[in-house]
Formats: sequence, C-alpha cells, structure tokens
Amino acid sequence: MLGKGRKFKNIVKEHIKNNAKEYIIVTVIFIIGIFLGVLFINNMEETNKQEISTYLTSFIEKMKQIESLDYMQLLKTSIIQNVITAVLIWFFGTTVIGIPVVFGLVLYRGFCLGYTISSSIITLGTAKGISFIFSTIFLQNIFLIPAILAIAVSGFKLYKSIVKEKTKENVKLEIIRHTVFSFIMMLLMIFASSIEIFISTNILKNFAKYF
Repeated sequence: MLGKGRKFKNIVKEHIKNNAKEYIIVTVIFIIGIFLGVLFINNMEETNKQEISTYLTSFIEKMKQIESLDYMQLLKTSIIQNVITAVLIWFFGTTVIGIPVVFGLVLYRGFCLGYTISSSIITLGTAKGISFIFSTIFLQNIFLIPAILAIAVSGFKLYKSIVKEKTKENVKLEIIRHTVFSFIMMLLMIFASSIEIFISTNILKNFAKYF
C-alpha cells in the first residue's frame, strides 16, 4: 500500500515536471482571477457591499436554524456543477480555437474564489471571515482547484500538440490521452463535491452560531 502511494506520488511529480511551463501559465491566470475577484468587491459601492453582506448574513442565519439538510440533493447539485465545469474545460481543450475559453474558465473560477474570500472578510471581519472560508470552501478546494488546473493544462498541451503535429494519428492519441486524463480529474472533482457536502457543510452547520 505504501509502495503504491509512493509510485502515485512519483507519477504526479513527473507529470508536473514535464508540464511545468503550462502549469505556471494556468496557475498565474487563476491567481489573476483571484485578484480580480478581490478588486471587484473592494471597488464596489457601499450599497452593493451591503447587499452582499445581507445575503451572506441571511445564509448563515438559515444554517443556524436548519435542523436537517437534504444532503443528497445538495450533493447532486454540487456534482452537476463540477461535471459541467470539467466537461466544458475538456471540450474546449480539444479545439484549437477553444483554448482562450479554457483560460477564461480558469480565470472565472479564480474570480469566484477571490469574490467569495473578499465578501466573507468584508461581512464577518478578518478573523471570522477567514474562519468562515476555512470551514466552507477550503477542504474541497484542495482537490477541486488542482483538478481544474490539471484539465486546463491537459487541454493546453493538446492544443500545442495539434499545432505542432503533422500526423492525424498522433493528434488522435493526444485527444484520447486528454479525454482519459480529464475523466480522472472529473472523478477527483466529484470527490471534492462529497467533501463539500458531507464535511464542509457539516462544519459550517455546527459552527454557524459563532459567525
């Protein structure tokens, strides 16, 4: 078991090493998205900030009052959202003209994360805001963000192969590799959904009274 874990770790390291430039580019785009999300919130008018604060506060109040949650429905919704994201990145990654869309989706996910972080801190304050972020979005994003970036990198690599390769057979092989890899990452995103619903949601429900 330990040997298999070490082997998997080495495969991941080798994959990142072989695609280091692509990972750097995609990660930078994601980080830019985070900064844009933070800037967007910080530059909002006070009335708009107040609306966001009211929405977040009411959400926390609902979590305090709810005795039981429909976990299966929440899980279904989360899985559908993550599968759609994975399929979109995979699909646009298989086309030459779709790479800007792939980068746009990565940027958007970063923007959403920055937006959530900034709005949480503005509403709850720094200490409570950070606690809220760790209890609601941190755990699942440990798996979700790397999976999204990995599919984007795979699509970027495929794009470069299509541009460089002359033979159709090699391109077909790269498309198959991209598809299989994207499917594995999608399974990781589904796993992230289960963490979000069964762990993060429970943490929030139990600690909502402190926010």
